[in-house]
Amino acid sequence: MAAMGEDWERLKQRIPLLEYLQRHHWTGHRADARSEFVGLCPLHEEAHPSFYVNPRKNLFYCHGCGRGGDLIRLVELSQHLSFRQSVVYLQEELAPTSQLLEHASGFYQLELHRYPEGIHYLAQRGLHDPALIEELGIGYARGGNLCPHLSALGYSLERLLQAGLIGQQGQDAFCRRVIFPCRQHHRIVNLYGRSVGAAFPHRLLPRCKGGLFAWDSVRHFPQLILVEGLFDLAVLWQEGFRNTTCAIGTHLTPAQLAQLYENRDRSVYLAFDQDHNQAGQRAVQALAQRLHQNRLPVRIVSLPDGHDPNSYFTAGATRGDFLHCLDQARVL
Repeated sequence: MAAMGEDWERLKQRIPLLEYLQRHHWTGHRADARSEFVGLCPLHEEAHPSFYVNPRKNLFYCHGCGRGGDLIRLVELSQHLSFRQSVVYLQEELAPTSQLLEHASGFYQLELHRYPEGIHYLAQRGLHDPALIEELGIGYARGGNLCPHLSALGYSLERLLQAGLIGQQGQDAFCRRVIFPCRQHHRIVNLYGRSVGAAFPHRLLPRCKGGLFAWDSVRHFPQLILVEGLFDLAVLWQEGFRNTTCAIGTHLTPAQLAQLYENRDRSVYLAFDQDHNQAGQRAVQALAQRLHQNRLPVRIVSLPDGHDPNSYFTAGATRGDFLHCLDQARVL
């Protein structure tokens, strides 16, 4: 345990807190004549700078939200990760695993064409355009065969375990799942797997899920459609709504919110699930209020009860039907 603590200290020394913040677009100014820097807090929304960084001690403290600590604690809070996940996240700042994830994603794309189960599942979800499937990099994880492939490329079992691609017993993280690569700044930062069987439907690697999906290709649109799931996004793209992005769930991270706030003139259409238990409706209402309070024009799209955008189209809706839903979207 003592040796592990020493590793954590070395990690923090190799990535100074101030350098990490600046690398992630935080702007700080010297606080009077002291050696501290002050700027807007990256952990909560504020109008007046109250977030202080002491580069000598490698510590931060925010007088606005009352939270403070070291670099690992900052990553825990900002990325919503556990302590161990935060350590892995920081290790990847030094040794990015994007190339490893590229190899895994490429393998899954090949597997999609080797086993019909994945293609059949995509067809059931209304996704049938081969060019779009290739553009999104969708693959299929049969399970049990990723490790030999990556080992042949020179990756150690320890590296695969660290990336979350295999579990402690050596089993594949993804088994009988359709795989979507999640990119940020053109690098794969995570993989999302949707079960084609009875297993829990959603699975991400134990890593930061990154920003809004396909942000680099949608950020220039003056109107955005924000959906919950990647199949919602895929079907809407297939129908020509290329201004659609996805948070992979209803909870937006501070980084994802910051992306939406980049352009205050942009309007956002929220097309979340119309759940029978009202969970989707509650989530969309809470998010709409938050965006509205931050002066971002927002509209809530109402779909028929029990539907999300994906199921709406697979049930027979047309592009014109969805355009009508957008026209009828409620302004907050």
